[in-house]
Amino acid sequence: MKTVNVCGVPEHFNLPWHFAIEEGAFKERGIDVVWKDVPEGTGKMGKLLQNGETDLAIILTDGIVKSISEGNPSKIVQAYVASPLLWGIHVDGKGNLQTIQELEGKRAAISRYGSGSHLMAFVHAQSQGWDTTELKFEVIDHLNGAIKALNEGKADYFMWEHFTTKPLVDEGTFKRLGDCPTPWPCFVIAGNLHFLENNRTLVQHILEVINNYTLEFKQIPSIDRTFANSYGQRLEDIREWLSLTVWSQQPLSADILEHVLEKLESLGLLSGAIMPSDIIWEH
Repeated sequence: MKTVNVCGVPEHFNLPWHFAIEEGAFKERGIDVVWKDVPEGTGKMGKLLQNGETDLAIILTDGIVKSISEGNPSKIVQAYVASPLLWGIHVDGKGNLQTIQELEGKRAAISRYGSGSHLMAFVHAQSQGWDTTELKFEVIDHLNGAIKALNEGKADYFMWEHFTTKPLVDEGTFKRLGDCPTPWPCFVIAGNLHFLENNRTLVQHILEVINNYTLEFKQIPSIDRTFANSYGQRLEDIREWLSLTVWSQQPLSADILEHVLEKLESLGLLSGAIMPSDIIWEH
């Protein structure tokens, strides 16, 4: 039995992995997949990949591209979620901020530098015509840290996945002023390069298993109720999320990668020149 460490955010996108692990689909192929939840998100997962503390990560596309440009010895194996991520733009539920326009010049809470919440703050600011060189940040590690920072006035707004934060909006902890979808497919499967190059056949088996699960995942009877119960969501919210979400079983296309690179470069977020061959693992 070969042990493989895989990490991802504790969000609904990754339920297919938990199903596959619980049903023994990997073990049938002699693979013991050990899953690690990383509530801190993409910035933290990039470090885990870089340090060899995880073999594979289900990670945001823009975050891992930026991390690889900074020297992370990792590559993208394939796309995982083909649809955009809907980033909700949140402020303190009891605060005075009412419109997105009021956020110009305000401080954004981010899980860490290089995370999705950090990079999407630039994408959103550019879409609003703001000066992205004037953005200010407060590192808060995770969702609970954001709640505390907004409540205490250490940060003014926080961008996080729309449906993950929906219960907090419903209860009044957060107020959502709008949404900002990623301009690209949101999640990819990335791997530490040393692990990938030394385990090609193993990686193929892992991809075959998870792709079989995601291919027809939405057709599983009562899967909407399973999601709602597993992640503390309202059934109608999960149904809306499922209608918007498309899992992928394909490599990340060159056109999409070029778009990501162009956007990050235009925002000054890439460290040096980088080619698609530096990012995509050929297998």
